[in-house]
Amino acid sequence: MHVTASKSISTSGLWCRRSRTSTKDLQEISLSFASGHRFVKYSTGIWGSDSVSFPLALITGSCGLIGSEVCVYFHRLGFRTAGIDNNQRAFFLGPEGDTTWVRRRLRAELDRYSHYSIDIRDRQPILELVFQLKPAVIIHTAAQPSHDRAASIPFDDFEVNAVGTLNLLEAARRFCPDSPFIHMSTNKVYGDLPNQVRLRELETRWEFDDADLAHGIPESFSIDQSKHSLFGASKAASDLLVQEYGRYFGMPTCCLRGGCLTGPNHAGVELHGFLSYLIKCNLKGREYKIYGYKGKQVRDNIHAEDVARFIYEFYKAPRVAEVYNLGGGKDNSCSIVEAFSMVEAITGRRMRSHYVDEGRIGDHICYYSDLRKMKSHYPSWTITKDLPQIFTEIATAWMERSGEATA
Repeated sequence: MHVTASKSISTSGLWCRRSRTSTKDLQEISLSFASGHRFVKYSTGIWGSDSVSFPLALITGSCGLIGSEVCVYFHRLGFRTAGIDNNQRAFFLGPEGDTTWVRRRLRAELDRYSHYSIDIRDRQPILELVFQLKPAVIIHTAAQPSHDRAASIPFDDFEVNAVGTLNLLEAARRFCPDSPFIHMSTNKVYGDLPNQVRLRELETRWEFDDADLAHGIPESFSIDQSKHSLFGASKAASDLLVQEYGRYFGMPTCCLRGGCLTGPNHAGVELHGFLSYLIKCNLKGREYKIYGYKGKQVRDNIHAEDVARFIYEFYKAPRVAEVYNLGGGKDNSCSIVEAFSMVEAITGRRMRSHYVDEGRIGDHICYYSDLRKMKSHYPSWTITKDLPQIFTEIATAWMERSGEATA
């Protein structure tokens, strides 16, 4: 079977910016060869498989926290996994955000993983890749992830988060419209509206003082008429696009509005990755900066593996234009003050901190996800990792990466 690039990719009349994806990256795409499978090279320089023995999952942001976890989880289930990641995280967040080590680990450990260093802003390479792979599922986790950083790079932020998502949606609509499209959105689409609900101050945290929010913020909460941060606005745009492609074209799409997504593979930095960065500061004796609200602001934390497990549940039973709040819920929520106490108990090291009165723009004083809708739609899914497990795994991973003994 000889495979060539199709002439049916209709790009005439499309406006395409100059590609950010280098010719070298397109030609030197690395593939791990699964035994018994024959791989061929398309005329575009992209490698693919002529085997359909394994379903293929296409994961954007494959070297990030959720993307890498999804790669591992779906590989374990028997999928071939194709990852798109050009390490833009290092540009957005600096050297400490570099995920080269994750790419190397995925290539070394997953024999059915292929890696594509493509920029999702580049429409033509995305169209060609999706056409040639025709994945069974697209899991879109790539993003400019920091709402602080977005203000200094507004065009990059919007082009990655909104335009990149549009490129993927259009590729999916043309070439695999029946494949579930799962988008990692964010609770920042709600802007600062959660701060306008009635709250009460407790000794170590803020808490909702509204019976209607006893289980947390539901999906029916408005995303309109609030301050989002530029990051929140670009993610809201992508969230709405995913919903619209589902409703308008009847595609199986899903937006997962994440709370604090975390886990041992998270390369947390000050601008992104609250819990991972907090634990890293504790282990390295660094000062952690608290922005406002007396350090009592509340986050719900969910382990990346539990996120991957839900994504698989949606893949098995997809729905059209669905939206879910995906976080740890009330049981896995904690304030910064409470997180300090927990990490100190695990590591035996005191937290060093510096308090700044002014909160971050668009930040939430209290937020945890109402999980009832997703649990009613997917009753077999539940959270398996509690806060002590999450804290311990992250601390252990940071110590292993820095060469410290963990015993």
